[in-house]
Amino acid sequence: MNISKKIFSLYLLFSFVLIVFSQKEKTPLVLTKDNEINKNAEQERVRLVFYNVENLFDIYDDPKINDEEFTPEGIRSWDKYKFKTKINNIFKTLIAVGKWKMPDIIGLCEIENYFVLEKLVNSTPLKNYNYNIIHYESPDHRGIDVALLYNPEKIQELFSSPLRINFPFDNNLKTRDILYVKALLFDSDTLHLFINHWPSRYGGLMKTIPKRNFVAGVLRQKVDSILMISPQANVVIMGDFNDNPDDESLCEILNASVKRNYSERNNLFNLMYKNTGENKSGSVKYKENWNTFDQIIVSGNMLNDSNRLKIIGKEAVIFNACFLFEEDKKYLGKKPFRTYSGYKYIGGFSDHFPVYIDLIKEN
Repeated sequence: MNISKKIFSLYLLFSFVLIVFSQKEKTPLVLTKDNEINKNAEQERVRLVFYNVENLFDIYDDPKINDEEFTPEGIRSWDKYKFKTKINNIFKTLIAVGKWKMPDIIGLCEIENYFVLEKLVNSTPLKNYNYNIIHYESPDHRGIDVALLYNPEKIQELFSSPLRINFPFDNNLKTRDILYVKALLFDSDTLHLFINHWPSRYGGLMKTIPKRNFVAGVLRQKVDSILMISPQANVVIMGDFNDNPDDESLCEILNASVKRNYSERNNLFNLMYKNTGENKSGSVKYKENWNTFDQIIVSGNMLNDSNRLKIIGKEAVIFNACFLFEEDKKYLGKKPFRTYSGYKYIGGFSDHFPVYIDLIKEN
């Protein structure tokens, strides 16, 4: 690498540090019953993040899946340098989401296999945080899966399994599993986590609605089986649903309400409720339109004032820091700074923004 390239690389790194520190995100103060600031809130905070990292593939051809384009010989010329840049960009995003305190629970989608997760947690500065990995291979034809990373100092895995999706109307149609994880938080509170990546809209919106509706029904059945046994269960559903919060699959089939009425604990509530209607923001952009496909949904008990686990602000946040944007020359405004623009490599982050919530425990 010549001197000018080294100087440019240092400039980019310095610029990233300045950008992250310039983010003035406000964390709501947590009050006790006597309206005193809970000084232990930050210490007890657990940040849950979901991030569609956009095509995290290794560089090797797997003959069992359609991954040829993400190889050195493929149309994208996907090589070791681009892969290393990709995983380092994911790290930069995650530590920025955590405000230099790494998130404790990270749901991921569009990852190819366990190998890329291992590289992510062991070959970037994430290696200093000792994350555990939960991952299962899914039957998706491109080989992309969902996964969970977690901090074992705060979270203990009790059980995990994939929920396989078998479409009754098309036996040849394959999609990603839903990852279910039952975990213990703060050594005392059970958390039921679901990581999702529902079928895309590729091929047309109307044609693909039945796919997402079916997956929503599978998820709802599993959630109901948990709530039937434990009506006060703490359930967190994260994912890229390829639908907005007010679309049929989410608000009718999954029955995740965008209304703020928490009286029934066995209901599901979509914490992206602000991102509906005419004034919605978004986590992903298609042409000139922003969509909120990346969402976090919780059981009513997690929003009940008597529950020991509290969600700060009772809403989810889209992390759209300025370094994750680039100029949208075609449709104006800004758009996510992704890895490729078409087939042209531009070295960005992802076509989706992360979303997150903060949990605290009150005694």
